[in-house]
Amino acid sequence: MTEAHTQTQTETQTGTPLAPGFYVVGTPIGNLQDLTPRAAAVLTGVDAVICEDTRRTGKLISHAAEVVFADSADFARPALLVGNEHTERARLPEVLERLDRGERLALVTDAGMPTVSDPGTPMVAAVAAAGFQTFVVPGPSAVSAALAVSGLLNGRYVFEGFLPRKGRSRSVRLTAIAADDRVAVLYESPNRLTTTLQDLAAVCGPERQVAVARELTKLHEEVVRASVSDAAAHYANSTPKGEIVIVVEGKAAESTEVTDSDLLELLEARIDAGVSRRDAVAAVMEATGTAKRRVYDLANSLDRPGQRGGHNGESADGQVER
Repeated sequence: MTEAHTQTQTETQTGTPLAPGFYVVGTPIGNLQDLTPRAAAVLTGVDAVICEDTRRTGKLISHAAEVVFADSADFARPALLVGNEHTERARLPEVLERLDRGERLALVTDAGMPTVSDPGTPMVAAVAAAGFQTFVVPGPSAVSAALAVSGLLNGRYVFEGFLPRKGRSRSVRLTAIAADDRVAVLYESPNRLTTTLQDLAAVCGPERQVAVARELTKLHEEVVRASVSDAAAHYANSTPKGEIVIVVEGKAAESTEVTDSDLLELLEARIDAGVSRRDAVAAVMEATGTAKRRVYDLANSLDRPGQRGGHNGESADGQVER
């Protein structure tokens, strides 16, 4: 397909030519209806699409054409170039040559965002290093979908992808997950799910909470929320089908009791630095999360020279006014 033909197709749908360059496109993780209008426009407006499987991507492009064109019968399909984990480096010279000619290329994987536990990183890096324009077309992601539905996200998370199958490297990763206060997201295959849950229970403790998300966005979507030991028992007698994401609760913060001596030391340090007792009390309360009355009483137990005089939030006898 020529550059002029691509521009004409895109102008027909969006009114704006699709700029030459390299488009990293997110694709549905199970439900074709999740293909965004922008992704559909890009996939039907580029000269070629680099993909893992030409048959699967061919079906996706046919769906995109139905979304974009009122009549897709005359749609000129882009070329499909296989660029999976085994062939993407060998495909690079052709990709760079096409971009040098001013073509528009899209990179997709079978599902989700390219490079996220999928092929694509070497190609994106090489294209950027060669100075060509790169664009991202965000789309569905099993990571974000599982996090959202898990009910476990506490603001921070780490994506672990697939764990090593065995050996020291697996043990190291499992130990790191157990010690991390961030939520962890893992991918796992059905036949290794129970083993991984059992291993997580061993290092994290049996009560650590998990969400096992299976077949997200598909007809038989399932999310099991339970302690890791209960989840392991749930799947022990039957091997589930489909693609699986495990979301693991982060390690709970250890409770450290703040003693009166600790609080007095913090108060004295601030007062010695010239801070009023009232401001010192407020600062220590905020820093330690200690109850107001307790910190006030400790502050009023101090008898330090130079702190009397009824100013800076103190009464005439040096007491902090509440």
